[in-house]
Amino acid sequence: MVRNTLYYASGVDMAGQNKETVITFKVDRHLSEVLEGIPNRSAFIRKAILSAIDSKCPLCNGTGILTAEQRGHWEQFTRNHHIEKCDACKAYHIVCEA
Repeated sequence: MVRNTLYYASGVDMAGQNKETVITFKVDRHLSEVLEGIPNRSAFIRKAILSAIDSKCPLCNGTGILTAEQRGHWEQFTRNHHIEKCDACKAYHIVCEA
């Protein structure tokens, strides 16, 4: 594994400036090589992470797995809703039948 380092703002210092915290994570060799070609890797990784967080599923919180309780709520919800593919943009969306 190859280590890569990510910086993100965490808190504010005495002068009112954002403080940075270093986070280190492992990536495989292929991802490391791909990232080498990106001029500002830290900014790219920050934007990718923020985008992923903004796009995560509101039910499973990005895990891809519903708890038994969530599954029960989902099953109740789907009694009056269904998932449909948009003819115009091809995106899937929830349609309310009520």
